[in-house]
Amino acid sequence: MTMYTCKTCGSMAPEAGHLCDPTQAGEIYTCQDCGRQAPLKKHLCKPMVARFQYYCETCGRGAVAENKLCKPKP
Repeated sequence: MTMYTCKTCGSMAPEAGHLCDPTQAGEIYTCQDCGRQAPLKKHLCKPMVARFQYYCETCGRGAVAENKLCKPKP
């Protein structure tokens, strides 16, 4: 979903017509774990981190599935 931000007051809306001075904010993603809207698909939240079962030996990134990491370690 594309969102718009008002340059004047900082409000956000899904349509530019609802703001006094709109600028496109870009894509907004909804987290499947917590429901929060975030500008990045790689949003991390407490419910997601709690489900991590694997960590990458190289970079330390966490994941729920082994195939999401280059060198998974349980």
